[in-house]
Amino acid sequence: MAELLRSLQDYQLVARFQRRCGLFPALEEGPRENSVGSAEGAARDLGAGHLPAANGNGQRRAGAPQAYIQKYIVKNYFYYYLFRFSAALGQEVFYITFLPFTQWNIDPYLSRKLIIIWVLVMYIGQVAKDILKWPRPSSPPVVILEKRMIAEYGMPSTHAMAATAISFTLLISTKDRYEYPFILGLMVAVVFSTLVCLSRLYTGMHTALDVLGGVLITALLIALTYPAWTLIDSLDSASPLLPVCVIVVPFFLCYLYPVSDYYSPTRADTTTVLAAGAGVTIGFWINHFFQLVSKPTESLPVIRNIPPLTTDMLVLGLTKFAVGIVLILLVRQFVQNLSLQVLYSWFRVVIRNKEARRRLEIEVPYKFVTYTSVGICAATFVPMLHRFLGLL
Repeated sequence: MAELLRSLQDYQLVARFQRRCGLFPALEEGPRENSVGSAEGAARDLGAGHLPAANGNGQRRAGAPQAYIQKYIVKNYFYYYLFRFSAALGQEVFYITFLPFTQWNIDPYLSRKLIIIWVLVMYIGQVAKDILKWPRPSSPPVVILEKRMIAEYGMPSTHAMAATAISFTLLISTKDRYEYPFILGLMVAVVFSTLVCLSRLYTGMHTALDVLGGVLITALLIALTYPAWTLIDSLDSASPLLPVCVIVVPFFLCYLYPVSDYYSPTRADTTTVLAAGAGVTIGFWINHFFQLVSKPTESLPVIRNIPPLTTDMLVLGLTKFAVGIVLILLVRQFVQNLSLQVLYSWFRVVIRNKEARRRLEIEVPYKFVTYTSVGICAATFVPMLHRFLGLL
């Protein structure tokens, strides 16, 4: 068993997978004119990698490990674009499109269940990274395609965790709500999560053990929490103290986040995830408390005939999504600027000091307030705007 674990953690295994898929370091294979820059145009920054170390207040100090970002050659563009697209399915761009679209156009209660499970697995995964402190694959021999993520630790892969959680939560939650071939749904869930998992190897961001660890942790969390999933739909009718608990508990979880040896975006990302989940939960509670939406029946009816996708439905869905995203972006920008102004003034920090944003006492409050507001806006004010504009 120990030998198997060591082999799964071997960086050479990741490098061999990349070579099999046609991804090579520019210094090893092929002429320079055919080489492709590293992600985000950073191929020339050979010294870029881990950010300088920081203490809990974001003050930099020396000693953080460095990652070598090198140019690379793509010999199989099918795999390149397939896995780069698959990697995006586990990033913020997917969360801020798929989850709101589900909320506004498909099933808000299904969306809330997805968000709560996503928040749970992401928090546990992010905390586990900064407790275990397992490094990511090194370059060389691995080609690293994502510059931002190198500042984080590797075990477990939160991309693998989130993809597995969303795909199988969606499958389990819809099997008794919508009538469709279960085998087809299972195949889609397996393919989706597998592509995201393999993309973490292709981009050089995780070892096979990181990915398998993320999948197994998520499977365990789903199995342990499944009996309580029915309670999620009753959160909106819970005690008036619910909003207080939903704000206080996640906020302190963010403040008590494990201190890293150097600054990485994990604390900020974790705060964003917890705050968005708290905001959505509060938004649903507001909808119920002020009777802004009708309460669903205890046993939701099975939709036996899913209506076909028509041009009118597509246009309506995209319009609702566009309206919602615009409102969310406006709220995000306004609340972020306001919260930063207040915190800068309170702590007497120079305005526009981007380094100050990394200080614990500034980063956590401004991120939490901003994305809690975004979550409330998505769950409450966007549907109200849709109703006002006649987009229901």
